[in-house]
Amino acid sequence: MDMEVLDEAEIAGLNQDSIRGYRNSHKSFKPGHPFERLEDSEYLRVIGAAGFSREDKRLHPTAAGMLMFGNEYDIVRYFPEYFLDYRENPDTVIRWTDRLQSSSGEWSGNLFDFYFRVYNKIIKDIKVPFKIQGGFRIDDTPVHRALREALANCIINTDFHGKYGVLIIKENDKIKLENPGYIRLGKEQMRKGGRSDPRNKSLMKMFNLIDIGEHAGSGVPNIFNVWEDEGWEEPVIEESFDPDRTSLTLKFIKKQAIKTSDKKQAIKTSDKKQAIKTSDNMEKIRRYLQKHEKAKTKDIAELLGLSMARTRSLLSAMDDVEALGENKARNYQLRKNI
Repeated sequence: MDMEVLDEAEIAGLNQDSIRGYRNSHKSFKPGHPFERLEDSEYLRVIGAAGFSREDKRLHPTAAGMLMFGNEYDIVRYFPEYFLDYRENPDTVIRWTDRLQSSSGEWSGNLFDFYFRVYNKIIKDIKVPFKIQGGFRIDDTPVHRALREALANCIINTDFHGKYGVLIIKENDKIKLENPGYIRLGKEQMRKGGRSDPRNKSLMKMFNLIDIGEHAGSGVPNIFNVWEDEGWEEPVIEESFDPDRTSLTLKFIKKQAIKTSDKKQAIKTSDKKQAIKTSDNMEKIRRYLQKHEKAKTKDIAELLGLSMARTRSLLSAMDDVEALGENKARNYQLRKNI
């Protein structure tokens, strides 16, 4: 969705300070890179932030370029639901001790500036061990890298046409990152890793060029590994629908030791609950198909409040349900007895 060329937008209307900041970051990460010598307009084209229009054959910002480097008042012309919101430390008296919003008019309001402003806020309480390498102090840790990945992942997978925008909440003992859009590969695959299907591929490329974010589906598993190594409670991925939203909660709270016997019992109980839930969902599908005869995956996913991937997995496991058609035209119906 972010590769579309915005014919009505002009490259000159993008925020020049943001473009300059991005190019400096790229130069620092990859000194001597071939893109370094390019003029701004050509540079934006090769990184995916600009493209040639089929209408006037001129260079215009792409959707990704507008989101990354535009000014908020221009971005909302193309993405009316666009909104970035950072909140810190809820307080009963003053509500928030720090808040950053894309619509404030006090800064550009674009993704590039939001990323770095928020990243610097969420790492300020992270302890950095004293470490020297090559005569210089290293102020980077696996936790810093995991937080960079989490923030980039939140932005890259946002549906910018979705409601309520991106929301980052930092509290004393946790950070919660929310974005519009369901998980394209499903929650289980996201946790497991190994596959990548970002919603905004051009944005992912631009972040990768400045050493932010993974592109091999290993980002989220790495976050879980870092939290495991730190002994903190496991991160929580949640998905909700209508409107579709995804959230990742990272707690800085030490895990409680669990007895082996309690752990085994918890696994058994969890497996039993999952089996009951699966059985209930299958029965709901049967009743729905009895009433409507045929249905698409999307209809059934909305009925159950599950991701498309999880719904397809359920349907494929049901012997009494058959698929008709291919891809977007595919429908499901109860198998007829012969």
